[in-house]
Amino acid sequence: METFRNLFSKPDPQAHFRKCNALIRSNLRKLDRDIAVNKQNEIKIKNLIVQADKRAQRDPARAKQAQKEVRDFAHEMIRQRRASARTITSKAQLSSVQMQVNEAFAVRKIEGSIRASVGIMKDLNSLIRLPAMAQTMQELSMELMKAGIIEEMVEDILPEDGDALIEDEGEVDKVLGEILKDRKEPSLPIAPVPEPQKQDVEEEEEEEEEEDAEAMMNQMRNRLDALRS
Repeated sequence: METFRNLFSKPDPQAHFRKCNALIRSNLRKLDRDIAVNKQNEIKIKNLIVQADKRAQRDPARAKQAQKEVRDFAHEMIRQRRASARTITSKAQLSSVQMQVNEAFAVRKIEGSIRASVGIMKDLNSLIRLPAMAQTMQELSMELMKAGIIEEMVEDILPEDGDALIEDEGEVDKVLGEILKDRKEPSLPIAPVPEPQKQDVEEEEEEEEEEDAEAMMNQMRNRLDALRS
């Protein structure tokens, strides 16, 4: 009897509202956890880059392999940062959906009617493309369609693969420059101190020789003067 009544009764707006909000809050909590995990992963990758760089400096025999690991970890850091950016953007979009849904149900409660929201459909299209959120966002879309918040979404949506983007070497160098900016460069061998020039000593010796020669010339002049007299 209850099932037969439900077929002909109007859907309960409050029931749709509660279910939509439950789905949104659940996904917001999941996104918060993902953001925290992404931050931890970035810290781990940064430490791996620093450690590999230190190995490259300490052990010249394994420097080539260590430098390769440094660049591989830099590529991984770029992918991790892109994943973090997508997660933060998804949270912002889902928060926008939550505000628009609350507004739509509030307007329905006051005016007794509701208009389909193009803004919500746009945000949901972006969120459904994320593999981790596709299922729950489709469920949320169904509830919003039943409530009249959005129209039927007939567009074929494929999950996007953000990691398919190729990182160029310039981006890798930028990441490494940022992470290793405080690295201490290996100390260079101390240049030998040049020996003191002997110019001053030689000049002193030349002056002494000139003085001796002049003294001898004076003595010879004195003797000549004495003979003449």
